[in-house]
Amino acid sequence: MIKASYHKYLLNFKQASGTSRGVLRTKETWFLLLEKEGKKGIGECGLFRGLSADDTPEYEKKLQWVCTNINSDLDFLLAELAQFPSIQFGLEQAFLSLKNENPFELFPSEFTEGKQQIAINGLIWMGEKAFMQQQIKDKLQQGFTTIKMKIGAIDFDTEIALLQSIRNEFSSKEIELRVDANGAFLPENALQKLQRLAELELHSIEQPIKQGQWQEMASLCEKTPLPIALDEELIGVFSTKEKEQCIATIQPQYIILKPSLVGGFKGSNEWIQIAANHNARNWITSALESNVGLNAIAQWTYTLHNPLPQGLGTGSLFTNNFDSPLEVMHGNLHYNKNKHWNFKM
Repeated sequence: MIKASYHKYLLNFKQASGTSRGVLRTKETWFLLLEKEGKKGIGECGLFRGLSADDTPEYEKKLQWVCTNINSDLDFLLAELAQFPSIQFGLEQAFLSLKNENPFELFPSEFTEGKQQIAINGLIWMGEKAFMQQQIKDKLQQGFTTIKMKIGAIDFDTEIALLQSIRNEFSSKEIELRVDANGAFLPENALQKLQRLAELELHSIEQPIKQGQWQEMASLCEKTPLPIALDEELIGVFSTKEKEQCIATIQPQYIILKPSLVGGFKGSNEWIQIAANHNARNWITSALESNVGLNAIAQWTYTLHNPLPQGLGTGSLFTNNFDSPLEVMHGNLHYNKNKHWNFKM
């Protein structure tokens, strides 16, 4: 018999991090702990307040339900949690963790052996111009060749100037630039902004307009001079039929998958398959989980063998994260076998 419990944990940012939804100082997350015959399993339910589809008053009650019903079939549990993608993800992790000899090695591979690495982008948070400039300088010094900048919170001309300053120094062959608008543009001026951004030879833009405007987004994807990646658009789309409708209608160039927000590995794999059927590529991004969730996402991501740089560099943002073997070096995520986990609840 498996015993299950859950625990809330508050991650504290080293410095306030700006997005178009406001400034983040803390990030709430929940851990699902399983125990069976002396073995332990752990999974992180990466709830993201204000963004997750399962940010509801029922959240903790659903975690209680999972603990009560933990000895049911996993497929049954996942189906019952269709409206709670972050709990689905935590549950998948916890069962894989319980099954393996090392509770933190969910997908053994050359990555977890420390022999291979995952290319990732360096993330530039929104803020005053000087703050953003400093971040850009830091990321370039750290050896990143793909930089992702969040835009849409300060003056657009200032953001263009910041991107231009990188382009003045580095060509698109030397540094790949991605931008994430988090839905900040209006449908009526989005195309004009995309045209200006395209002059800077960017790789792509994430979610130029707010989610839920499928026809407007479809029109943008058809006319855009710059590849568009859907991100928030995938949140809260639960059924296979709805996912199919979303991609078939919008026809994006890319989709971005955050397992905590789209139903874990199973939900992400379904999106990947549907997108591939419509010639849309993908990459994987963490959603401000602790190193527990990031570790699970990274190990799974490696198994996909996707050559694009992934969005997995968020482990160093918090003051009270858990020590782990994950290390960022020269724009890549490594698994350092000589470093050990320090996970205490």
